[in-house]
Amino acid sequence: MQRRYTDPAAHLPSPPHDAIVVIENVMRHIEEGVPRMKAALLGAMELRFTIISMTISLIAVFIPILLMGGIGGRLFREFAMTVSAAIVMSALVSLTVTPMLCGWLIRLPNPDSNGRMRKLEARLERGFIAVEGRYERGLDWVLNRPKLMLGMTIATIVATGALFAIPKGFFPQGDSGLIMGVAQASPDISPRAMSQKMLQLGHIIQADPSVENVYYWMGPNPTVSQGRVMINLKAFSQREDSAALVLNRLKPQLAKVMGISLSMQVRQDIQVGGRVSAAQYQYTLQDPDINELNHWAGVLTSKLSKLPQLVDVTSDQQAAATSATLVIDRSTVSRFGITAQAIDDTLYDAFGQRQIATLFTQLNQYHVVEEVVPSFQLTTGALTHLYVRSPQTNELVPLSTLATIENNVSPISVNHQGLFPSVTISFNLAPGESLGNAVTTIHQAEVAAGKPDSLTDSFQGTAQAFQASLASEPYLIAAALVVVYLILGILYESAIHPLTIISTLPSAGVGALLPLMLCGQDLSIMGMIGIILLIGIVKKNAIMMIDFALVAEREHGLSPREAIRQACVLRFRPIMMTTLAALFGALPLALGHGAGAELRVPPGIAIVGGLIVSQMLMLFTTPVVHLWFDRLSHWLAKQSAQGTVTERESVG
Repeated sequence: MQRRYTDPAAHLPSPPHDAIVVIENVMRHIEEGVPRMKAALLGAMELRFTIISMTISLIAVFIPILLMGGIGGRLFREFAMTVSAAIVMSALVSLTVTPMLCGWLIRLPNPDSNGRMRKLEARLERGFIAVEGRYERGLDWVLNRPKLMLGMTIATIVATGALFAIPKGFFPQGDSGLIMGVAQASPDISPRAMSQKMLQLGHIIQADPSVENVYYWMGPNPTVSQGRVMINLKAFSQREDSAALVLNRLKPQLAKVMGISLSMQVRQDIQVGGRVSAAQYQYTLQDPDINELNHWAGVLTSKLSKLPQLVDVTSDQQAAATSATLVIDRSTVSRFGITAQAIDDTLYDAFGQRQIATLFTQLNQYHVVEEVVPSFQLTTGALTHLYVRSPQTNELVPLSTLATIENNVSPISVNHQGLFPSVTISFNLAPGESLGNAVTTIHQAEVAAGKPDSLTDSFQGTAQAFQASLASEPYLIAAALVVVYLILGILYESAIHPLTIISTLPSAGVGALLPLMLCGQDLSIMGMIGIILLIGIVKKNAIMMIDFALVAEREHGLSPREAIRQACVLRFRPIMMTTLAALFGALPLALGHGAGAELRVPPGIAIVGGLIVSQMLMLFTTPVVHLWFDRLSHWLAKQSAQGTVTERESVG
């Protein structure tokens, strides 16, 4: 079955085009009676600094992604570069091509026209004017109650910090249409019995209506007691259930086969680590003392298997294999003058593959291998019939006189990681559980079990990559905010106005994290990418408001309250247009279904929820925060001026 890899960032929406803002501003001047060409030039000139500010600050958001390490950085570096290049091209087109096209193509609608399109436009315009009027009245209401809106802003900041405790994940579990499993039987099972049990498993799996075909084989890793299963599901359009549902449906049926267990996992397109295990996530124990390692590996495996957050808990420790050890009687061997090498040669002659001759024919050649009759190789009783020649007396001495057999239990193999013996415990997540909760629960379980300090533990593969990405997530968001603040501070030559713009982001955080939690999604890398995109979109809306207010204060002499009120009213239409454009662009992702939808849904939910909540709050909180920071900057300037005057008087 041919499977196609889906780039997890391929379907993410890019931020709204700056052309929307330019066209709206040009159209506003044309409706005020300004000639088309002059309106196009005036509209572009008014927004040139705004668009430059939005472009540079938006590219700054993607700088942390470019510097991100690990698997996340390798996956999304090209995405960040592509979006950054698209943003630059959007700004260039919006300041050059878009005004030219506006001057040539825009025409005012004919007021005498009675067509259906004209009537629809008129109804939409009346509806939007009504919404704009209500917003204007609501804006006046909140400007008269600044303490209430400042309290709401602080509340959103606190809520964002609290919601960041949402369960964390690495990548959403996708449906690749391929299920892989590891079958484990008793270490001393015979090849024929193992073959029969694998055949039973294959028949049960093949009977499922969603299964296209199944492949299974046994050995050699390291013995025939292990087997592999590969299940190819039907195409996504030809089955009703997802791969996870098929897997859960097969588990109780496969558990009916006695003497063998099958651990399965849905094969993911993004695989981290080269360790082959029975489940998707690995937890490795290491200890120089192999006896202590085997003891605690069994204790922790039993402990983890009882956790409700984990399923399919298995260990690669195969310490229950029966073994027969030949213990040589050194004193007896020395009396006969027999060496340990002579005993080893005798055993190899009987049970090994010693070639003693070659038979040549006209066409082929045949190797003659010395061994005992195969029927005598199945039990340790054959050792009592072996003899070793004594070099002193040239007589055959029974092997039973020279050595005794001790039956015991020992591991089939001892795995190593680095320099030390290791045991890897594999596990899958229970339905609805996140990897972050599972990691926390495992750490709590090992503390409760009293794990000794000499026994070291570490997560491997996907779980290890998750821990690395989880540790870098707060720094990634903080770096994005710091870079945006520095860029805006340089552009506006102020340390206060960038804070007003950044104050809009907590509302976006609440709008992104709360829907993810309500929809049962964890905060994965895909959700983080959606939040970073959301930061850029929300920030652009705040820049349009603040930049227009500053221009009104400096060039038209308006008071800060009048300037921010006029900016909010005049920028309401382009803000709504850009927000709706981004919202409708991300809505198919949030409502996505079909193959690969698991990767697209988290960023879609984060963007849609963040835009809705931030739009409802930002339009009212931003002007109040701007006025508060404006008064703070004037107070700081006044205090600085008084300090300078006092210093001069003291010097005088």
